[in-house]
Amino acid sequence: QVQLVESGGGLVQPGGSLRLSCAFSGSSFRFYTMGWYRQGPGQQRELVATITSGSNTNYADSVKGRFTISRDNAKNTVYLQMNSLKPEDTAVYYCQGYLMTHVYWGQGTQVTVSS
Repeated sequence: QVQLVESGGGLVQPGGSLRLSCAFSGSSFRFYTMGWYRQGPGQQRELVATITSGSNTNYADSVKGRFTISRDNAKNTVYLQMNSLKPEDTAVYYCQGYLMTHVYWGQGTQVTVSS
């Protein structure tokens, strides 16, 4: 059974940076497409970024140029480097992994951008 555990969230000032990590437990991590999603207060969950097994990446327009998704197959971990953070980036950030019909979510980590 796959489990995803996010870490790295917290409180940061506008313009600051955070790096989120998502640890994948289970087999075949390297075959999974991994993604980060977020859900702000009173909002629907939205895509932030994805990375395929071949390390092709995709980003929401709102984070292009500021966020970078990456993966380390040796460590079964996916990362989200977030720079130039804005108050509107405040949300719970969720890690997702999917492979064919199998979709898994982490429990989420809170990111708060505030002065």
